[in-house]
Amino acid sequence: MHFLFNVFASALVISTASWLSGRLPVAAGFFVALPLTSMLVIPLAYLEHGNQESTIEFARSIFVAIPISLTFFLPFLLSDRLGLSFWQAYGLGCAALPLGWFLHRFVARLLV
Repeated sequence: MHFLFNVFASALVISTASWLSGRLPVAAGFFVALPLTSMLVIPLAYLEHGNQESTIEFARSIFVAIPISLTFFLPFLLSDRLGLSFWQAYGLGCAALPLGWFLHRFVARLLV
């Protein structure tokens, strides 16, 4: 039952953001930038596992990951200067994420 609720809640958030992006892209950008996933997953994880220490460690890991995950957006910010198409920027953003993963592992070991 937990799994179905998780799927429904996630699908609702993603569908709303996608729909909103066609009508109000700036508002959709703000909506997506909110920690919606974290706000959903942290309490759901706690309810599912009932482990406060693990859930707090999970939240700390998210805190460390957020600025690192923003490397995905750097090619989009620089796309005009570098003359990148959408797919080039998207591909470079995806390529930056594995590097961010290793950086996250390093920083999380120090702070979490």
